[in-house]
Amino acid sequence: MTVAVRVIACLDVDGGRVVKGVNFTGLRDAGDPVELAAAYDRQGVDELVFLDITASSAGRETTYDVVRRTAEQVFIPLTVGGGVRTVDDVDALLRAGADKVGLNTAAVADPDLITRGAERFGSQCIVLSCDARRRPHGNGFEVTTHGGRTATGIGLLEWAAQGEARGAGEILLNSMDADGTTNGYDLEMIAAVRSVVTVPVIASGGAGAVEHFAPAVAAGADAVLAASVFHFGTLTVGDVKAALRAAGREVR
Repeated sequence: MTVAVRVIACLDVDGGRVVKGVNFTGLRDAGDPVELAAAYDRQGVDELVFLDITASSAGRETTYDVVRRTAEQVFIPLTVGGGVRTVDDVDALLRAGADKVGLNTAAVADPDLITRGAERFGSQCIVLSCDARRRPHGNGFEVTTHGGRTATGIGLLEWAAQGEARGAGEILLNSMDADGTTNGYDLEMIAAVRSVVTVPVIASGGAGAVEHFAPAVAAGADAVLAASVFHFGTLTVGDVKAALRAAGREVR
């Protein structure tokens, strides 16, 4: 059975507003997360990812109020990440309306957080969010934390495989090199991660044109995520689904 490709819109939230930059810097305002979420729901997006991009680096909690108001507006799966440090944080986000919770910085510091979260809430609720970049001199990919600010020295492929083994139900794979550039997804990175995990892989970082989405799926992505092209009106969700259909991919 062919599984339909999911098209996902990402809301990078800072201080209660959606923002978007290039390689996580030079952020510009893209609007109110609740209004944007409702607009994407109307456009037919399959899922939403809500990332509080400064919660970890600022050492604070995710904005539960914004999550709650967003969840009230949409009737599609909502993944929330940013500043999640404990299983109780996961619980609080699920209670606020999230369907899935993304773990990144805290999971690198304490990999057992993935296990504890999956055991308590089920693997389907736990998304391992990997912000990765190419190592210099072509030596593979490295995981970063704190919104891409901190190098970890951890290899992406071993980390993704460990995340799946610990119970993560999905890998959200964000290329820090491609993020916000609109030059296309990092197909090599997607293919590399696909080769070591069996759980769904969400490709993130670099979408800029309709022709960028189908190659990401061909490289191994089960879902394609975009942010700035949707926020600033370059593309609609319908444009992306039409391009995937034209490439012979099943969409919802």
